[in-house]
Amino acid sequence: MPFPILRTPSVVQSEIISLLEPNEIVTASVCSKNLKHLFKSNFPRGKPLAWRLTMTDMNSCGRVDIETSDDGEQITVISAEHTSELKGHELKYINRYKRAKKCPVLFFNDQVLGTKWIVKYVTDLFSIDISSLFVDRNGTWAIDWVHKRQGKILYDFGWLETTKGNSDADKTVDYVLRNVRASNYCAIEASVSDNFKFEGKLGPMRQLYIHSNGHWITLNNLINFNSIEITVRGSRLSISDLNSFLRHWRAGGSSRLKWLQVNFEKHTFQEKFDEDLEVVETDEEKVYHRSGYGFERVVHGGYSIQRADGVKALIQCDPKQFILATWHERAMGSQQL
Repeated sequence: MPFPILRTPSVVQSEIISLLEPNEIVTASVCSKNLKHLFKSNFPRGKPLAWRLTMTDMNSCGRVDIETSDDGEQITVISAEHTSELKGHELKYINRYKRAKKCPVLFFNDQVLGTKWIVKYVTDLFSIDISSLFVDRNGTWAIDWVHKRQGKILYDFGWLETTKGNSDADKTVDYVLRNVRASNYCAIEASVSDNFKFEGKLGPMRQLYIHSNGHWITLNNLINFNSIEITVRGSRLSISDLNSFLRHWRAGGSSRLKWLQVNFEKHTFQEKFDEDLEVVETDEEKVYHRSGYGFERVVHGGYSIQRADGVKALIQCDPKQFILATWHERAMGSQQL
């Protein structure tokens, strides 16, 4: 039996609304303008301030997710698909719901316009900005769109494009790198040509993650990336490049960097550090607690290197990877990244 929430006392309405999950509120709000107005006017003011809204446009599907707690679990509240996805479904009309997904799925003749519509709808309903953006090549339009519609910088950003043979991949990746701004996490996975080069800067941010195909990362890129943590996979950096970077670091460069991990494309890396770097072998062990992730990394032995300002770092390397993990002398055994 339907519950007559619109005819209940305001105190009861507020109590009911406070118990609903974001996807339940969105689903109910699209049923009528009166319900939407009720939710907007009665929803606890401070509650969405701690929420993080994620906009996704990948695989020709737009989606809005909301993270309501620190456990990282996201709730999909609404999505937008192209009308061509209706083929094979029993659904006969555009803009109906797929109930099995426990949230409204709206169908549009223009999926980009549909994605814009659902994002505008949810951000207006809860009065919150977009916190995170995850897109592929077809969703690159969203970068400028998000920046223009809100003053708040993105918290997380992810760009995924692994299709090989894409003729405009280099141009697209260059555009993404030059225009994306994220304060916490930036992940790039791209299949670019061997000739691709990026001459710009990235950051400041907390973590930069080049998932794969990182052959385009150069010494200058490492120097110009302003991030606390940097991970590069599929790298072609040489020992000469890394010696130059260590020299830059010892001189006070990349002062925010606490963790650098480079995984090599070919497992043929051999350590040979220049004498002026004063790298010495060590059997020290440090435990690095990576904030916001709930896990730790133990770095045992390898090499030790120190800057003039007292900042030390452990280096671990083998044919597959190179790790530089820094800490201040006062940390005494463990470092919060």
